[in-house]
Amino acid sequence: MATAANEMAYKNYCVVFIIFALVIVQAVGYDTELYETTPCDSNACFDKLQGSLGDCSCNVDTIDYFNNVKIYPRLQSLVRKDYFRFYKVNLKKECPFWADDSRCAMRYCHIKTCSKESVPGYDYDNENHIDESPAAKYSKEANCDSDTDHDHDLGYLNMTISAASQHEIAKWKAYDDALENFCEYDDKDVDAEYVDLSLNPERYTGYKGPSANRIWRSIYQENCFRPKANPYVSFPFVLSSDLGNMCLEKRVFYRAVSGMHSSINIHLCSKYLLSDKGAGFAASPDGEWGPNLEEFQRRFDPSLTFGEGPNWLKNLYFVYLLEMRALAKAGPYLEGEEYYTGNPTEDEETRQAIRNMLDVIYAFPDHFNESSMFNGGSQAADLKVEFREHFRNISRIMDCVGCDKCKLWGKLQTQGLGTALKILFSNKWNSPESDLHQTKLPVRHKTHERLQRTEIVALFNAFARLSDSIRQLENFRIMLRSHQDTSEAPSFLLCATRIV
Repeated sequence: MATAANEMAYKNYCVVFIIFALVIVQAVGYDTELYETTPCDSNACFDKLQGSLGDCSCNVDTIDYFNNVKIYPRLQSLVRKDYFRFYKVNLKKECPFWADDSRCAMRYCHIKTCSKESVPGYDYDNENHIDESPAAKYSKEANCDSDTDHDHDLGYLNMTISAASQHEIAKWKAYDDALENFCEYDDKDVDAEYVDLSLNPERYTGYKGPSANRIWRSIYQENCFRPKANPYVSFPFVLSSDLGNMCLEKRVFYRAVSGMHSSINIHLCSKYLLSDKGAGFAASPDGEWGPNLEEFQRRFDPSLTFGEGPNWLKNLYFVYLLEMRALAKAGPYLEGEEYYTGNPTEDEETRQAIRNMLDVIYAFPDHFNESSMFNGGSQAADLKVEFREHFRNISRIMDCVGCDKCKLWGKLQTQGLGTALKILFSNKWNSPESDLHQTKLPVRHKTHERLQRTEIVALFNAFARLSDSIRQLENFRIMLRSHQDTSEAPSFLLCATRIV
């Protein structure tokens, strides 16, 4: 009797075990199907990085050649000019979303600021200019009319505005600006300082961990449009297979942010701290910096990114096209800028370099077509507002970065992308005469449509960062091929040492 009971219990145990095993197998099968990955291979990052980019008519190979041969050398020379070297930014703003005291303590996180007097043409922004009150225009000293028979009482114009009204008017202006701007601007803040970008290059600083991860998690999970919740908390990105379930505008938003993120990751991999202390008399006291192939694979290999790495690289090309289209659209305006630094020779060289680069951009055959977006009445208008507000939030999140150097470049590249979006999607930059297929793209320009100096500096430097990333991809591609040819160890052993 006891033996029969034991036998029955054993059978029940086996049935439960089999059911449990089937559940596990099914779950693993679902996971494998959802995140089908390519076997770890030294060229896996680039196997799918080819062909059409989607959402535009361009392909990867066309951009590679155009950027690496025509744009990259011109752009790198341009951003070394004095006008583009100095960027005014407030790095002391508090994080508006959460309390965060996890500051990067490494010396590579700190930046070197410079005084306004050391910035060529720093008074270009009229920083010390005090607006003349309306009443002052009609003072006796300002009046050229010397007619003593004029009755001032009869001609009196009351220019008085109460403090409360002035406050309300200021709010009106802030509202009007918010309707067109995609970023929070802080270059007029009291704590804003000039930074020489050439003395503070973007590179890996050691800033990582929960504080850094929270920045991008907040951007992707709370400020990017999502077709559905991601089943994996530690993987906040939108799956490429789900992008087709999003409308064009939301898809463009995600791909632009993802492309900027990919570009930043490539910069960190290409300027990685290889050695904190160099050896020998010729060693740099700032350490040895260079490309880190393993770090690049860790961030983009499909087997370590649930198959998404190559798609993230495609998004880099996508946002490159988007910002290049903004430069083309605003080209006639940018050609007319003075680029004043106080050095006539330098200023003329800068203007010539701008015209030369814009002529190359005009000749590109496959510009991004923004005219297909935000068409559809009030619903499209509401979506544009949401689109803009989401990006403004992202620009504010950059104030939560705990590393000053990372914050500097994060704010600059976000403002550059925000300026591009402003040019592309602000009605003030549209023109009935504009034609996407024209060599030059005319655009209406009025005084109030003028870009601020920091916007122009951010726009060109952000595009230069994207251009550099695409150029660095070619270097990593060459390194991977060389690594594959010379390495005797199987590739799966190389990947087994990496941590997702």
